Amino acid sequence: MRTDAGPTRRPRVIHTGQALVDQVVEVPELPARGQNVMANSVADYAGGAVTVLLAATRLGAACVHAGAHGTGPRGDLIRAALAADGITASAPPVTDRDTGVCVVLVEPTAERTFVTTLGAERDITVESLSTADVQPGDLVCVTGYSLAVAQTRDPLLGWMATLPPEAVVVLDPGAAFATLPAEVRDAMLARTDVWTSNAEEATDLLAVLSTPAPADADEREIAAQARALEPVLREGAVAIVRDGPEGCAVSVQGEATYVPGFPQKPVDTNGAGDTHTGALLAGIAAGASWVDACRRANAAGAITVTRRGPSTAPTAAEVDAFLGDRARPAMREGLLHE
Repeated sequence: MRTDAGPTRRPRVIHTGQALVDQVVEVPELPARGQNVMANSVADYAGGAVTVLLAATRLGAACVHAGAHGTGPRGDLIRAALAADGITASAPPVTDRDTGVCVVLVEPTAERTFVTTLGAERDITVESLSTADVQPGDLVCVTGYSLAVAQTRDPLLGWMATLPPEAVVVLDPGAAFATLPAEVRDAMLARTDVWTSNAEEATDLLAVLSTPAPADADEREIAAQARALEPVLREGAVAIVRDGPEGCAVSVQGEATYVPGFPQKPVDTNGAGDTHTGALLAGIAAGASWVDACRRANAAGAITVTRRGPSTAPTAAEVDAFLGDRARPAMREGLLHE
C-alpha cells in the first residue's frame, strides 16, 4: 500500500464523516430511568470528525473536512473550530438547517454515554464530497456511522467508487459496523486500506465473519485480532486495534506488533480514540513507520484523556516532550547497567 503523494507534496488527511457539536455534561452518576441528576458542568465543543482532524493537523498534517455542516450557531462553531487550526472545509454550508448535536454524559470515572441527533451533517452528496478533490496517496477517513444511515451511505459509496485507486481509505468502523447488511459491510472492507478500531469493535466484526483470532502464548489478544482482520481488507492493507491505556497493535504484511500505551489518570476519555486516529495518520502522512506512528498516537491519546472535552489533541511539540520525559528514565536505567 502506497502512503506517499509523490515527490512534491505530502498526503492530506481528508475526513468524510460527521462533524457534530458535542454537548458535554459532567454528571456525578447516570440517573435511573425516568429520574433526574444535577450536572456538575456543561460545555459545547466541535466533535466527531473534527476531533480526528484537529489531532492530525496539530501533529503536522494538512487536513480537509469533506463532510457537511449546517447554517446556524452549531454550524458556525464547527467552521470556527476548523478554521482556528487551518483546516479546510471543502463543501459549502447546508442552507436550510443546522448541524446536529451529540449529548455526552461524562461520569467521574471518565466513562461516557451518548445521545446523538441527526442534522445538516447528514446532507452529503457525491458532488459535495467531490469538493475535496482527492489525489493519489491522500488518506481518506470513513466512519461506520456514515454507512449505518442510507442518507449518508449511498452518496458515500457512490463517491468512493470515483476515488483514485492509490487513495488510501481509512475505516474507523464504530460500534455500528458489525451490524451493517453484509453487502454494505463487505463492499467497505474490500476498499479499506487501513482499519483502526478499538478491541470491542474488532471482536464484533470477527464474530460476524466467523474468523477466529487465536493468540500465541506470548501474544496479546489485540495483536491476534489485528492479524485476523488484515486478510479481510483490501490487498496490502494494515489493521490497527486499540485497547485504551494498554496501547494498540498493528498488523502489516501478516506480522502483528504490540505497541505499549501510556496509562494515565483520566478526567475525560471523550475523543481519545479519534485523537489516536488523527495522530496516527499525521505520522503516516509524514512518512513514519506504522509502529512509530502508533507510538506517537498512543502518546497523543494519553495526553488528551487528561484534558476535558473532545477537541483537546496535543501539538507535535507536546507529544515530543511527553515521549522525551518517558525516554530519559529508560536511558538512565541503561547507563546504570553498563
